[in-house]
Order: sequence, then C-alpha cells, then structure tokens
Amino acid sequence: MNELKIGEHTILLGQTKKIDLPVAKLYTDADVNLPVYIIRGKKAGPTIFVSAAVHGDELNGIEIIRRLINLKGFKISAGTLIAVPMVNVYGVVNQSRYMPDRRDLNRSFPGSSKGSLAARVANIFLKEIVSHCDYGIDLHTGAIHRSNLPQIRAQLTDEETLEIAKSFGAPVILNSDIIDGSLRDAAVGCETKVLLYEAGEALRFDDFSIRAGIQGIVNVLRHLKMMPKGRVKKKAISQFIANNSSWVRASSSGIVTHHYNLGDQVVKGNLLAEIGSPYGETLGEVFANKSGVIIGKQNIPLVQEGEAMYHIAYFKEDDEEIAEHIENVEEELVNSFEANEGVL
Repeated sequence: MNELKIGEHTILLGQTKKIDLPVAKLYTDADVNLPVYIIRGKKAGPTIFVSAAVHGDELNGIEIIRRLINLKGFKISAGTLIAVPMVNVYGVVNQSRYMPDRRDLNRSFPGSSKGSLAARVANIFLKEIVSHCDYGIDLHTGAIHRSNLPQIRAQLTDEETLEIAKSFGAPVILNSDIIDGSLRDAAVGCETKVLLYEAGEALRFDDFSIRAGIQGIVNVLRHLKMMPKGRVKKKAISQFIANNSSWVRASSSGIVTHHYNLGDQVVKGNLLAEIGSPYGETLGEVFANKSGVIIGKQNIPLVQEGEAMYHIAYFKEDDEEIAEHIENVEEELVNSFEANEGVL
C-alpha cells in the first residue's frame, strides 16, 4: 500500500502527517475533529493503530501517545503507525467517560453514518482508521476511583494475537472474550487483531502505567519488524497468562480498611478488607473467593454493599512467583528508560 487515504488526506510511504478528521459540530457551530497522527516508513509493512480515550475520562493513553511520538530516535522503518490520542473528543473536553448523548462509545460499534452521535463517531473511526489496519492497540484505564495493574486483554485463542500480546511485555495477560458493540468486536469484521491495554485510573496520570504502555507499544512495533531493534538488549520479561478473573464485592456498606494492594498475591480465604461504621464498629469483612493476583482495585475508602472492590486474576502458574515478578517489572521498566526520556 504505497498510498494511504484517510478522509481527504493522502499519505505516502516515508511521510509523517498530522490531520484532523471532521466528526460533527457543537451547539455553538464550532467544529469537532478527530486528531490523527500518521507515521509511514519508507518500506511497505504492517499497518497498526494506537488509540486512546475511547472513554473520555481515561487519560493515561493520551499521555502514552504524546510521549511515544516525541521519543528521541523514534522512527518507523517499515509499515504505518496511525496514532489517535483522543477518539472520544467530547468526553475528554467534559472529563466524562461517555458521549454527550450518554452512550458508551465502546458499545456503539460498528456505528452508522446516520445514527446517534456515538454511532457516527464509531463509524468514522472504524471506516477511516481501523479498516486500514492489520493490528491495533487500544489504550484504557480503570474506571473512576479504580486502578488497574498494567495488563493486556485479548482473545488469546488466536495464535497470532497471543504472540503479539506476549511481545507487549505487560506484567499480566488476560484472556478476554469480545463484547458485543465494542471496538474489538467491530475490528473482527475488518480482520484487524486488537490488543486492549488496561492500566491506571480514570482522570489521573500514572507514570508506571504510562512507561509500561510506551515500552509495550515499542516492543510490539519491533516484534512486527516496523522498528529497528534497540541499541541495548533487554532482558526478556516472563509472561503470565490468566484465563479467568472475577471481582470480589463489598459485603456491606461503610468505610473501608484495605489490607492488600495491586499486584499482591492472595490465597482463598484471605481477609482483603474490613468495612466499618463511622463509629468504628465492624460491619463486614471481604474475603478472597479464590487464590490469585489482584489486577484491579477500588481506591475510594467508601463502599456500598455489592460494590466491586478487588479484581482477581487466576493463573495455573505459581501465584507467589507471579506476584514477585510483578514487583520487579516496575524497576525493569524504569531502568529501560534513559533519563526518563526514551526507551530506544
């Protein structure tokens, strides 16, 4: 593919271009555009998109893309990288997960050119970006007041998707079924293999999650031979694959005292948290229902009965070994950056 056409723009091999895709207008008659940054190598190769802020309050991905394209020495030697730092521009402006019509953009695919606002944005993104791509990496965070350990979610029954997921180098890989109406669901029809990167919390930057995301994208680009290998040979990161996970919920409403953190190993029956009254009385206790590793956690110390508190992934491997591995990943990532400015 020597010529790549997105909207009214044509991008040739070897070119880098920043474009704005028209989406719709605000009530004020001001235009709203989808920002797109395209880097094409001089040689033909795969095409991959990296997208962020499909949910408008998930900001880590915006920073991952911003830092990625400004890395010292960052260069695509073959193929094409299409970076979309804000898919849900409306949500980013309003610091909201949703579109102005209160729809979840990640349940609105494949969308329609004549549908709701969410449907139209989904349709434009699918038609103008995803349909051109062989692969994709969609960047997400936990919801508001919830943090996720850096993790890749993908349909691991597909062998090529599994290999790409492993190349990313996240601490945890979670087999995740495709949800109807999601970006991953629509991408199947385009024969685009998509990884979902989950890390951090909504409306917050988390530096570890950002660094892990940048390094992971670079790892994937190198795996696809779109970038030259790094100057420094990095130690291979062990891969731990979870085939199942579930949330542990609050047994009562009250004020929480947490006993475990993200990345901790838990054994079935461990006391994860205590829930108390404003007067210090114990109202309830929260126990691990299975052995595993905590990959998601509620941060706010107030809960309602039945509210999700701990997301636990279950592995076939030794949970203690996985927990120790996760502790070491942050140091490995920090050491891989040069003066906090690059990974190359």
